[in-house]
Amino acid sequence: MMDFINRIELTAHGQEIAQRLIDTRNRELALILDLSEEQLIGPPNPTVEPPIWELGHVGWFQDRWILQNIDKREPSDPKADLLYHSFNVANDARWHLSYPSLGQTVEYITDILDKVISRLAKREPTVEEVYYYNLVLNHEEMHSETMHHIRHTLSYPAPKFTLDSPRPLIDEGYALEKIAIPGGVYRLGGLPEQVFIFDNEKWAHPVEVAPFLISSTPVTFGQYQAFVNAGGYQERSFWCAEGWGWLENSGQDGPTYWKRGPEGGWRWRWFDRWRPIEDNLPMVNVNWYEANAYCRWADCRLPSEAEWELAASAALLPEGQGIDTQKKWYPWGNQHPSESQANLNSRYGQIVDVRAFPEGDSAFGLRQMIGNVWEWTADTFDAFPGYVIDPYDTYSKPSFGQQKVLRGGSWVTRPHVVRNSYRNFYTPDRNNIFAGFRTAHTIHAEK
Repeated sequence: MMDFINRIELTAHGQEIAQRLIDTRNRELALILDLSEEQLIGPPNPTVEPPIWELGHVGWFQDRWILQNIDKREPSDPKADLLYHSFNVANDARWHLSYPSLGQTVEYITDILDKVISRLAKREPTVEEVYYYNLVLNHEEMHSETMHHIRHTLSYPAPKFTLDSPRPLIDEGYALEKIAIPGGVYRLGGLPEQVFIFDNEKWAHPVEVAPFLISSTPVTFGQYQAFVNAGGYQERSFWCAEGWGWLENSGQDGPTYWKRGPEGGWRWRWFDRWRPIEDNLPMVNVNWYEANAYCRWADCRLPSEAEWELAASAALLPEGQGIDTQKKWYPWGNQHPSESQANLNSRYGQIVDVRAFPEGDSAFGLRQMIGNVWEWTADTFDAFPGYVIDPYDTYSKPSFGQQKVLRGGSWVTRPHVVRNSYRNFYTPDRNNIFAGFRTAHTIHAEK
């Protein structure tokens, strides 16, 4: 593909977009091309999609928003809507459709990508085009994360391109503690100067945040194991009514990918391998109900969205004069994530010790607020004040009021997707995503 763009005369901006499109597509293909014909469909599962559907869908999305929307072309395949239109093709129907072969699917999406890149030749992309190119890039980058979920959920092997990277250095002196965050008026949400954000992040607006404590890292395997061993999955008082209903229906007596080892201790499944518990890894693959139950057991709570974003993006003014209103795009500043700041992009092939990546600390000293595991917050996903729907009208609005917000990104999140203001969202029962959580406490004023 790089040879292809080298034969096209592109502006510097066009070259940057083309290279990202190719890099993103190569990642998607690397996650799928090693699967067998049987694995490309897989067993029906309500929480994932067939991998072959995923592959066709990302090409369909590019065709829909670039070639059809901007250029007013006819669909590249007139039957594609019947297969890949995510809002109109129900999840449970996707397992029973007749898909083109893997080779035909690759040919379909590659032809679309060639056209999407070729239309940038010899000219600077317009503002409108840049928006839609960023939309399709973010979409496909999010679906590469979804492909990791699928492989993990279905017990497929871990992607081969993630297996050989060494683990990062661990800051063994870093304390797992509660950090005090001062209250004040804070602007929650995305900023107009950011290159691309989704409609649900728009726009930064003032919220009043009371002083609070927040854990310096996500809850660890060791901390969560204490909850499990204390009978947390058997004690109803720790669970909200909906959560207890979910737990009874699931039949679980512990986290979904845990089982007792031969000597009685817990082990956990990572893709197709069973591993011993490592205390300082972040707890992962827990849903909102589980995170909330742990907090009740530990006499704490989940942080709100505003608390989480304030802790990630704000700083103190000199001499304790309040919160700096110049919020940062990332915990460390406005610079694009580097490999030394966050566990992103599948670089290490796994979650890592919560004490790693000191260069990515927030101004308050919180670690790994970006990368490693997504973090559940207390809030239900909803619109910010003055919400205006973007052209991709089925992305945010259909989920308002029904799902819970996660922040921060995971070990497989692509760096261009994530930022302090990014709002991920899933139903509270979803425990096959790479999600954990950190805890918070309200600071009560002295009487």
